[in-house]
Amino acid sequence: MLEEAMAFGWFMEDGLGRTVTQRYRFARQWALGDRKTPVSFTPALVLLDGDDGVEPQIAPFRSSTDGKIPSTLHFESRLPLSPPLFETNSPSWSVSIGNVLPPSLDEADAGEPAGTAQILPVSWQRLNHDAGLTDSSLKPDVVVLVDAVQLAAQPGRLVEAILTIKRSFPGALLWTPGLGGPDNIAVLTWFGVDLFDLSRSRQASAAGVLLTEQGPRYAVENMGEDTNLAAQVSHWEMAIASVRAAMSTDQLRSLVDRQSLNSPRLVEHLRRHDHLCQNVPGLLSSHVAKNFKFPCHSVSIQTDPIISDWESFISSKYTAPTGLDTVLVLLPCSARKPYRLSKSHGRFIRAIGTSACHEVMITSPLGLVPRDLEEVWPAGHYDVPVTGDWTGDELSRIQRMLDSLIDRHCYKRIINHSGFEYHHQSIPVIDTREGDSAGSHEALERLSLAVKDAVDTFSARGRKNEKILLDNFASISRKQMNTDAWLSGMKVRGKPPRYRLELDNKQMALWSIDRSGFSLPKAVIPSLAELSVLPEIHLRSGVQWKGDIFGTLVESFDNDIRAGSDLLVYQDGDVIGLARAHAPGWEWPNTPGRLAKSHQRL
Repeated sequence: MLEEAMAFGWFMEDGLGRTVTQRYRFARQWALGDRKTPVSFTPALVLLDGDDGVEPQIAPFRSSTDGKIPSTLHFESRLPLSPPLFETNSPSWSVSIGNVLPPSLDEADAGEPAGTAQILPVSWQRLNHDAGLTDSSLKPDVVVLVDAVQLAAQPGRLVEAILTIKRSFPGALLWTPGLGGPDNIAVLTWFGVDLFDLSRSRQASAAGVLLTEQGPRYAVENMGEDTNLAAQVSHWEMAIASVRAAMSTDQLRSLVDRQSLNSPRLVEHLRRHDHLCQNVPGLLSSHVAKNFKFPCHSVSIQTDPIISDWESFISSKYTAPTGLDTVLVLLPCSARKPYRLSKSHGRFIRAIGTSACHEVMITSPLGLVPRDLEEVWPAGHYDVPVTGDWTGDELSRIQRMLDSLIDRHCYKRIINHSGFEYHHQSIPVIDTREGDSAGSHEALERLSLAVKDAVDTFSARGRKNEKILLDNFASISRKQMNTDAWLSGMKVRGKPPRYRLELDNKQMALWSIDRSGFSLPKAVIPSLAELSVLPEIHLRSGVQWKGDIFGTLVESFDNDIRAGSDLLVYQDGDVIGLARAHAPGWEWPNTPGRLAKSHQRL
């Protein structure tokens, strides 16, 4: 038990046992208590003075403040959450809140500073002026943003404060007193808030309204509804269940998009959060599970960082397979992923009749998806309603990406079968749709003739199947691993869909359809290390690597680690194996629990 507590960052006096069970970007579900038999999970409630009748599994904590100036915050557990024994209700902490000035007075000196303990009160002033918060030895269990309500009223400051706290204290739970409700719990959880309270529900009860997942409303008396605290708590329980269920099925962002419409301020917070997240290294995933879905049903998804990340890659780093940048064929997307398995794309491929053209799909919200990247995240996982209409943002993104793609390649002719109107000053653009549907006999005939003429005119050469596969794997490697140098000299063997990549008859990689990426054996590790292909983590000298990667083992790491990516594991300057990241780089190394899973050891 002692060794386990140390591995999970729990070994401290009156500490809080916790480990992450679900995560996506800044949203996490924590298991509280013994990791083998947790007694509560987040998101959860913190009871305040006068709050009663809520089960401790939903509300595992209680908090109060005294009447002194500056006041003292008391925070205690209602369940046995302290390692290593987990026998009595603990932990219990007290800390001075200090003098908290309004966020608008951010240049003023607050005077009496806040205290520092396992529960850490912070304010806008403290985040901006207390150099002690940058001390690497400061590892609180719970952070309390004491002026969260005031920050929410000032444009941009709430999400900036939360983002700063999450990156500074990745191993801590976050509570924003007085801010949360059933109507915004999904959005706040998405931002990284873990703990909530009944303050707004008490206000709603006093005003004679119900605070629900859809916002405040009057009770329906002929259905026996009431606005008492018990009724308010029942809506909290339903909202918490909705968030936990969404996290377990990787659908939290969809719930967030729906809930953000409850108020204009929530929409504003979400957009500002998305914008800030574009600049956080290691926040996004490099690989996702085969069944992971990326619903793009709302307009707000246009600001999701994964969209800007994809646009940035296609616009500035993507290169077409060698020798395939003579004839560009633009095609519409399809509902089925990967596109080539759809009936419509089956007809397009037969009409094109050659592998000598560079096929690129025009779609929303990703803009452009090259055929050689149609299987990878997010291109192989998004789901968007097809109406045939484009928003201004979608049109602008597609135009930007097309212009960049064409400027960085040597296309001599563009065959446009997408339905998206496009013109180029120096390259002929052939419209094969001419107002017809993409799958009509006439349009497909025009597509076939246009491709044949372009191929004959420029003597474009088709590719054999192995060359197509190698080209696709090289493009995927450049997307997921930033280089394809490690594939030099390899040959493709095996039957679809589980292809092997071999060098001198030795297997160097296996294509995994479960993660749309490579599964890497021991034999390729020296080559990957020599070329610095993967993010690196360095273990402390003298520690023995037995199981998975925990923060206590890590000496240093690349901060751009993405969840799902393969990692080169080093110790004392030597590469000793591979691991696969479970936690994104912002969580390293101070988040309790497993950060990466052991994959290969030399």
